[in-house]
Amino acid sequence: MTNLPVRHHPQFSAYAALSCVCFFWGTTYLGIRIAIESFSPATLMCLRYLLSGGALMGGAFLAGAHLPRGRELWLTAGYGLLTIGVGTGCLSVAEQWIPSGLAALFVTTSPFWMVGVEALAPGGERLHAPTIGGMLVGVTGVAFLVSGGPASLDAGQRGVLAAFLVLQFGCSGWAAGSIGQRKLNSRTHPFVSGAVQQLATGLAYAIPAFLQPRPAHWTAHGVGALVYLAIFGGIVGYSAYVFAVARLPVAVATIYNYVNPVIAVALGWLFYREPFGVREAVAMLIIFAGVAIVKNTARVSVEPRVHHDSREA
Repeated sequence: MTNLPVRHHPQFSAYAALSCVCFFWGTTYLGIRIAIESFSPATLMCLRYLLSGGALMGGAFLAGAHLPRGRELWLTAGYGLLTIGVGTGCLSVAEQWIPSGLAALFVTTSPFWMVGVEALAPGGERLHAPTIGGMLVGVTGVAFLVSGGPASLDAGQRGVLAAFLVLQFGCSGWAAGSIGQRKLNSRTHPFVSGAVQQLATGLAYAIPAFLQPRPAHWTAHGVGALVYLAIFGGIVGYSAYVFAVARLPVAVATIYNYVNPVIAVALGWLFYREPFGVREAVAMLIIFAGVAIVKNTARVSVEPRVHHDSREA
């Protein structure tokens, strides 16, 4: 029997999208660190998602794609505010206080929030002992990392615990929004849903960006990072994420949790010489072990809820 080329695999596009998420989202941690040197977190969130959401919505309109309306529109926008507005917004705030690589390690706890939120949702799968055990393993790794003090961070580094708490709040919002969007019965293409969510986030952050007293510094590095985040974090990355989550099992679609921190840590060290030693490496392995246990034992629904015409783009 003749082997078909990889590109003919029925899920080739979904796996290609997941590959984009794994790589590009790993680079956005560095992009955020560079951008917040020029812009406040609120201004950054407003500008990057107005750019990415506006571009995607314009493309969807020109392509004649189905756009959500009424209740579906409001729910899609609301889930976007939870996922992006809370999740990525908290990340932008936390990176003011801690290195980008450390922020990426703290965000690896997001699968724990995914299974926890799913368990609390109506009709969700309750937590089982092996899943709880995996979560405890991951929490042990995080505690080991947070308690490192000067051994794992520069002597003058402050706000590690505050950043961790902010990021966990962000992870909870990301989980709630992702699961809510996944359960939404919609005929809108995932790319269009992602466009609505990004544009809604950009509009929502316009008010705090306007009220925040910190002025923007339009430097070449800052503008370059902003444009990079809009294109590869939003247009490419988030659209690919929504598409992959709609098409692939949760255990597969969330594998980016393993890849993103490795890329973020490497880039943080390369460009900013962010510290990464034995403690960080051990903590990363413990957290990854916990995530792997949770992924293998949590029976989160894997059936996609997004229905759309394959001709729509």
